[in-house]
Amino acid sequence: MTVRKASHAGSWYADDAEVLDEELESWLEAVPATVDVVAASDEAAPVTLPMDGVRAIIGPHAGLSYSGATAAYAYKSINTSGIRRVFILGPSHHVFLRKCAFSQCTEYETPLGRIQVDREAISELQRKGRGAWESMGVSVDEDEHSLEMHLPYIYKMFEHCIDDIKLVPILVGNLSFEREQAFGALLAEYLESEENLFVISSDFCHWGSRFRYTWYRESDDVRAVELGGRRKGAQGRPIWKSIERLDFDGMRAISRLDHAGFRQYLDQTENTICGRHPIGVLLGAISHLFPGHPGGADNGPQLQFVKYAQSSQVADASDSSVSYASAYLQLPVKEKHIR
Repeated sequence: MTVRKASHAGSWYADDAEVLDEELESWLEAVPATVDVVAASDEAAPVTLPMDGVRAIIGPHAGLSYSGATAAYAYKSINTSGIRRVFILGPSHHVFLRKCAFSQCTEYETPLGRIQVDREAISELQRKGRGAWESMGVSVDEDEHSLEMHLPYIYKMFEHCIDDIKLVPILVGNLSFEREQAFGALLAEYLESEENLFVISSDFCHWGSRFRYTWYRESDDVRAVELGGRRKGAQGRPIWKSIERLDFDGMRAISRLDHAGFRQYLDQTENTICGRHPIGVLLGAISHLFPGHPGGADNGPQLQFVKYAQSSQVADASDSSVSYASAYLQLPVKEKHIR
């Protein structure tokens, strides 16, 4: 038995089980039953949470004091009944990967308790994608926070049946568009199954000189510039509103399930969305299940963002912020679409 320790507990989130449980509970309780859709391409009606058929969520992975309230919206979207396996796809912050890597551990530790890793599912995927996958050592696993930061919420949501829940942690490397599609195809049948939930771990824009990204667009009628250290303020819209608009454009591409459009957006803006490749794998899986089916169409997959926040509202070029967003993917109940 190899147990991955909760290496970020006590720094990125509470290591005391009672304190952590109370924080998670308070954030979940603060989510209203009906929420507005964020960054919708068209006028969208409010949605009632939780929802049936939610097969995936997108949520942030910053310290819980910063992003826990936003992440709660993603987790509140889930109807947990019938779910037996949770895939977590997170970006690699510390090692360079050109593939996706599986954990070698058998259990993941949290301050609330341990969660089993589904070694059988991992072996099955390794057989189906022979040569496509890598393995990450325990030290790499424990250094990475993008997977760990979702474990407390996963444990909390499934605490009533935690002994029946298994994890499939996947560290996603720096993938080309084609590899995102290929890994999406390998995972598509699992995304389609009502027994599985996919957790896509991603923060959105990391803005400021410390992130080497100071993209700013004064208005929709002018080209974007890098503020850098050249000037303190902004002449048009506030910097934080420019960041919001930047993020919303990317979120709209994701909501449309437009994988190619999302990659084009990233190429044009270079927005520092750290989970762009896990999001790309999810979009690749959806395009495999529903080829040519745009997001939001009747009787098709629906991906909606239900919360957006920034760690601070940037007022001048010396400030910095990280953006957080939560979304859910709802799949229709219908016959299989894999060709």
